[in-house]
Amino acid sequence: MASAPFSILVLCTGNSARSILGEAIFNHLAPGRVLAHSAGSRPKGVPHPGALRLLERRGIQTGSFRSKSWLEFSGPDAPPIDLAVTVCGNAAGEACPVFPGAPLRAHWGLTDPADAVGEAAEDAAFEDTWRWLTIRAQALLALPFETMEREDLTAALAEIGRMEGAA
Repeated sequence: MASAPFSILVLCTGNSARSILGEAIFNHLAPGRVLAHSAGSRPKGVPHPGALRLLERRGIQTGSFRSKSWLEFSGPDAPPIDLAVTVCGNAAGEACPVFPGAPLRAHWGLTDPADAVGEAAEDAAFEDTWRWLTIRAQALLALPFETMEREDLTAALAEIGRMEGAA
């Protein structure tokens, strides 16, 4: 019997930009091996237009992406989470809810592309964020994380968080 995919929850404060991109990248790069979700402590309510433009340019359908609260992943009916990754400093410093299963935690802080002003600057900032998140996702996916000891995976996740581009 096949095991369930490794479940990743990408967290940010607003769940409109970086975390949405992280969810898309993981699901795009490793369908079946991982299942990624995203959420925020104070969700904006809708994904950032710059994130949606980038996903469309990459040929990724955007209809399923939504800005949602991390509380959706803390209740008894929530999907199991193996890894919670924060991608912004604010979410990393906040007290996260308790997620079922005591997931691993990692911080991969990146500059917020939503801070860019003007569509061209936004698009460039979102492309940079996509690149930095893809590099980190590929580093994780290159590991045999399914069979690694928790301590070794925790150390590897921390090293990934210190990669170039970290905010």
